[in-house]
Amino acid sequence: MIPVIMAGGSGTRLWPLSRTQYPKQFLQLNSKLSMLQETVKRLGAVDQVSLICNEEHRFLAAEQMRVMNQPCSVFLEPVGRNTAPAIALAAIEAVNKGQGRKCLLVLAADHVIEDEQTFQAMIAKAQPLAQEGCLVTFGIVPTHPETGYGYIKAEVNQPMPAGGEGQDVLSEAFPVSEFVEKPDLATAESYLAEGGYYWNSGMFMFRADRYLEELGKFRPDILEACQKAMADTSADMDFVRVNTAAFEACPDESVDYAVMEKTDRAVVLPLDAGWSDVGSWAALWEIKAKDCNGNVLDGDVIAQDTSDSFVMSSNRLVTTLGVDNLIVVDTPDALLVADKNKIQDVKKIVAEIKGAGRNETFQHREVYRPWGKYDSIDLGDRYQVKRITVKPGARLSVQKHHHRAEHWIVVSGTARVTKGEETFLVTENQSTYIPLGEIHCLENPGKVELELIEIQSGSYLGEDDIVRLEDQYGRA
Repeated sequence: MIPVIMAGGSGTRLWPLSRTQYPKQFLQLNSKLSMLQETVKRLGAVDQVSLICNEEHRFLAAEQMRVMNQPCSVFLEPVGRNTAPAIALAAIEAVNKGQGRKCLLVLAADHVIEDEQTFQAMIAKAQPLAQEGCLVTFGIVPTHPETGYGYIKAEVNQPMPAGGEGQDVLSEAFPVSEFVEKPDLATAESYLAEGGYYWNSGMFMFRADRYLEELGKFRPDILEACQKAMADTSADMDFVRVNTAAFEACPDESVDYAVMEKTDRAVVLPLDAGWSDVGSWAALWEIKAKDCNGNVLDGDVIAQDTSDSFVMSSNRLVTTLGVDNLIVVDTPDALLVADKNKIQDVKKIVAEIKGAGRNETFQHREVYRPWGKYDSIDLGDRYQVKRITVKPGARLSVQKHHHRAEHWIVVSGTARVTKGEETFLVTENQSTYIPLGEIHCLENPGKVELELIEIQSGSYLGEDDIVRLEDQYGRA
């Protein structure tokens, strides 16, 4: 089995914690692991994982896998083209490696599954069906008439075809009758009353060669574009870069529309394992442990006369008094206060912020880089102050700036600084100055994190005023 984890996308439904450059799959929302790490962990021991993500998240994904000591290959999508092409990339790679008869287990990186044992048992039951050529989807047993999910209608009265090693799970699997769009409330209630309807989880299992066979039958244009993209790949550390022009020419289509709704070999396995796609703050409130007043309190929070609310503080004291049914999420640069029943409309706020040309939907004040991170702790006219953390052994690019000078003050650890033709060490409580236009480089030669304060001064302080002359991470 080859797990294929879809780690792309930059959803805004969990704003302000989720941002374009740091979406929810990389956040620690339900444990001390990120949602991506939880997705890998619940698989148990696996030799290899294939991640599909976009260019700007590649180092986040690779770093989170490195922390887990999980071998992985990361396919970089030059543009988003939905799930059908993304899965095709992994399937073509498997076929090219002579692993076409291996099962691909397709998962999203941002789901919560509370009962891992049941989940693993259903994966085991899906494998023989997939090996026989079925395209298996996992249908979530509905707990209420949900209007936010698509549904799968199963042919509950039609037996699975007999034969093969999948015979022992035929009583649990059903042929798919149809995929249906998100319903209104009355329709969702009728689905539950009728039975045989399951939430569409977006999780699948099928042989790599069978997926490509069905994709070629129903969407040969997608298959051809993906084959061209995979015919011209380049390796960059742990990343697999596909041909940009070929992939850009690929149609944008989900696996549901491209294959699953058209094939006559689609099979649904009901899954009842505490699943959630964590599609909103209200959904996260639903799955997290609550106090006696129905509150989820995360961080430095004091709540008095507060009930049925979700209150999260990232770095300072947040207090509530005499409120009910609220979502309060406080981050260093943005605060959200919302009625829990209206939280699905957070996208309207995000759209307004984007329309105003503001940065709060794009990135956090604290920004992660392959070498570490920086926190913009103060910004004013002609100056900016950052707290920079460099991982042991990491090195920033050799670079220069046209519009700013920099002062570096080491708080802890040791910095190796290159300034012009000179290279020297700067240790705790020491500082150095980088004049405007000077070629320079910063690295951490030690075994502990390097932390320093950077004070920028100049006429322009944007991140695009970086001329990289040499970079070990392949950035322009």
